[in-house]
Amino acid sequence: MRLINENTRSRVRKVVVYAVYIILLSSLQVSFPEAFGFLGQTADLMFVFVVLAGYFYGFWDGAVVGFISGLVRDVFSPPAVVGLDGEVRVTAFMGVFTLFTVGIIGASFFTRRMHRNIPFSIVAVIFATVCYKTAGYLLIYGWSNLAGAESSLYMPLTFLVYSFLPQLLLNVIAAIPLIFLLKFLGPVSFRNKSRDDEVIAKQGEGTWLGI
Repeated sequence: MRLINENTRSRVRKVVVYAVYIILLSSLQVSFPEAFGFLGQTADLMFVFVVLAGYFYGFWDGAVVGFISGLVRDVFSPPAVVGLDGEVRVTAFMGVFTLFTVGIIGASFFTRRMHRNIPFSIVAVIFATVCYKTAGYLLIYGWSNLAGAESSLYMPLTFLVYSFLPQLLLNVIAAIPLIFLLKFLGPVSFRNKSRDDEVIAKQGEGTWLGI
């Protein structure tokens, strides 16, 4: 008689693996940003990780991992904005909202049609990064105008060359090792011959509901 059944092992594996990756990646990103930087931008390891978790393992993984990763981001490196009164203030729950949203985007990005294949996962990272940077630029540009904090940093060409393109390149590069880590040392075991979607349906999507 087995003391721990297959479903319990799957749940324990999922929690442990995601916890290790969240702690490791957040620590690397916060402690050594210059090691993953280019032209003033830093590879967003947590962002890429959440997108890929959602893409490979489904809606609940993307949503839960995105929410928890967002909380970690808000605690360790919350973004700051200039208020309408000219004072700089730290934002609340922006990390939660951002990573929760991109986790869902990753889980919804042609996963059924493309069968969660590895090459298309990079396209998912590119799409999520484009959406994130574009939305962020529009929000920052509009808010800075309202707050009277206009700067050449917010000009479209400057944003494209020194923010958008470097961030896109760094995120794509960061995605390559993270893809292989999640696929081969990830929260779900693919040791049998079943198709990925079948394994995820059994061990992935419904697992969170039992934790």
